Amino acid sequence: MDEMRPSSGAAAHLGLASLFPPGLQAIYGECRRLYADQANPLQVTAIVKYWLGGPDPLDYISMYRNVGCPGQDVPEHWHYVSLGLSDLYGDNRVHEFTGQEGPSGFGFELTFRLKREAGETAPPTWPAELMQGLARYVFQSENTFCSGDHISWHSPLDNSESRIQHMLLTEDPQMLPVQTPFGHVSFLQIVGVCTEELQAAQQWNGQGILDLLRGVHIAGGPWLITDMRRGETIFDIDPHLQQERVDKGIETDGSNLSGVSAKCAWDDLSRPPEDEDDSRSICIGSQPRRLSDKDTEQIREALRKGLEINSKSVLPPISNQRHSHDRPQSRKDSLESESSAAIVPHELVRTRQLESVHLKFNQESGTLLPLCLRGRLLHGRHFTYKSINGDTAITFVSTGVEGAFATEEHPYAAHGPWLQILLTEEFVELMLAEIQDLSTREMSKLPKEYSWPDKKLKISVLPDTVFDSPLQ
Repeated sequence: MDEMRPSSGAAAHLGLASLFPPGLQAIYGECRRLYADQANPLQVTAIVKYWLGGPDPLDYISMYRNVGCPGQDVPEHWHYVSLGLSDLYGDNRVHEFTGQEGPSGFGFELTFRLKREAGETAPPTWPAELMQGLARYVFQSENTFCSGDHISWHSPLDNSESRIQHMLLTEDPQMLPVQTPFGHVSFLQIVGVCTEELQAAQQWNGQGILDLLRGVHIAGGPWLITDMRRGETIFDIDPHLQQERVDKGIETDGSNLSGVSAKCAWDDLSRPPEDEDDSRSICIGSQPRRLSDKDTEQIREALRKGLEINSKSVLPPISNQRHSHDRPQSRKDSLESESSAAIVPHELVRTRQLESVHLKFNQESGTLLPLCLRGRLLHGRHFTYKSINGDTAITFVSTGVEGAFATEEHPYAAHGPWLQILLTEEFVELMLAEIQDLSTREMSKLPKEYSWPDKKLKISVLPDTVFDSPLQ
C-alpha cells in the first residue's frame, strides 16, 4: 500500500541536499522552479521500494497546487509528478547506468494535471495509483512512452462513472527537460480523454487530437487539464471537428496506429486439417508452435498495450515518421528495423506460401479493419493484429512495404504462427466498399462473414466467446 506523507524534498530545502540522490535532486530542482512556495508538497510514497521487492516502481509521486493562468483561461488544478521512471540513484539498484549522454533510466517521468474542484483543500490520490499502473507496464514490458501515444484503459480513470476512460500523452507545458548526472529526463503529461477521442487518435494520430483538445477550453485547453466531470466529447461540442479535421487528416496523413493486441486467429484453407504444417495446428492445437525469439521481439516492440503509438520502429520494426524529420516524407514503408537488415526467417521455421486463408476477429478487432485498410494500407503502410491468447499474429501489408515475406505473386505467407497478407490498392478499395458496416462499434448480431472467392480470402467477425474457448 501507499501512504500520504510530507515530501522528502523538504530536507533539500533545509540545506540537506547532499543526503539526497542526484537524480532525485535534479527533478526536485525543476519542481522548485515552478513551485517555490510549495517546499513541502504532499507525496504518495511506496512504503516498500521497488528495489527492495515492493510492487510499485515509482518511489514517490509529488502533488502540487497550480493556480493556473487566468490570462490563458487555464483553471486552477492539481499537478502530479512521478519520481522513479528515471534513474534517481545512479548505483544500478533500479536502472542500469549507461552514461550522462543518454536517457536517465527510461528517460522520462510522468505528470498529470487534474482540475481542482470547488472546495477541495487536498489533491485526490487516485492519480498516483494510475501513474503506478502505467509505470508497472513500462518496467514489465521495457517499452517507453512518447508524446502523442495513446493508452486504451477502458475504465473511468478514477473508478467513477466518468466518460474519461482513456489517455493520451504529451509534453508537459511547464516542466522543462532536465539533465542529471545519470542522463536526461523529460516530462510526459497524461491527458484523460473520452472513448470517441481515443478512437479518433487511433484512426488518425495522437498529436492531431491533442491539438484539437487544446483548442476546446472545457476539454483541456492550452495546458490539457483533465476534468473528470466532463460529459461532452470535443465532437459533441463542435460536430464539425470530425469531418473537417479528423476525417481530412486521415485522408491526408493516414493513421499512426500500426498494431494492436487483439482476439484473432487464422486458418490455412489450402491444406487438409491433418497436414502437420496446417496453421490450424498453430491456432488451435494443444501445443501450438511458438514464434522465434527474433519474431517475438519484433512484434513486442509494436504492441504497447494498444498504446501503439509509433514512437520507434514497430511491428515488425519500421522507421516511424516521427523520427524521420530529417529525410523526405514517403509513402513507402518498410518492415526493416532501424538497427538491422530485413527480417530473416528463423532457419528452423520455414516460410510457407498459402493459397487460401480464413481470418477470424472478435468484434472490437473487426471494427479496426476499415482503419487498417484506409488509414494504413492506402498510405503504403502495414498493420498487425497480435493475439492476446498466444503467439498468433496477422500482418496486413501494402505493395509499398519493403522487407515483407508476402509478395504480390504469393500474397499469403506464413512464418510459423505469423501470417502476412499483401493487399493491392485495388483490392483494398474493393474490401472497404464491402466492410463499411464494421466502421461502427454498434454492429448487428454476430457472426458476420465477408468473402472474396476470387482472392481466396475469407474474414469472419465472431463473438468473444469463440476466442475464449480452447478450440477458438
